[in-house]
Amino acid sequence: MAEPTWIVPLHDHPWYDHVRLKRVFVADATRHQVVLVDARKLLECANRDNTDYVLKPVAEWHAGKVRGIREFLDPENPRIPQMPYVTVSTRRAPGVMGWLRLEHEGVVAFRNGQHRARYLAEAGARWFPVEVHEREAALLREVCGAADDARTAIRQTMDSEGR
Repeated sequence: MAEPTWIVPLHDHPWYDHVRLKRVFVADATRHQVVLVDARKLLECANRDNTDYVLKPVAEWHAGKVRGIREFLDPENPRIPQMPYVTVSTRRAPGVMGWLRLEHEGVVAFRNGQHRARYLAEAGARWFPVEVHEREAALLREVCGAADDARTAIRQTMDSEGR
């Protein structure tokens, strides 16, 4: 049986104009959902992660890393990459409103796919799918959700090639 594949358009990428992504968790019992996110909002939330694993911008990666991720995401590659897998939470926002517990901000941590997400944003993807546990899906939509027109820009296919 063919797995669903998401086609994500790239607007600033000279090598190819789209990428294909598939789910991390394909079994229904895993309790994970796909959420279309706004690339800019997702990376803003990811940059708030206070762990040591927040990547630098793509422009600061070494050439071999950039080439490797570009080849990995190439739609001509027979292997379809998995979409990023994230967790999301909130914390008090900085400033008086946060101190008074009146304002919160989203924080995203990558379980897998941070390089992919940052490369996609750099390549001009406005939106892309990520996978998240179902108990965090509503919060992720709230803090990083894509605009309604993302659903028409990103196509989900069911054929085995994802093309």
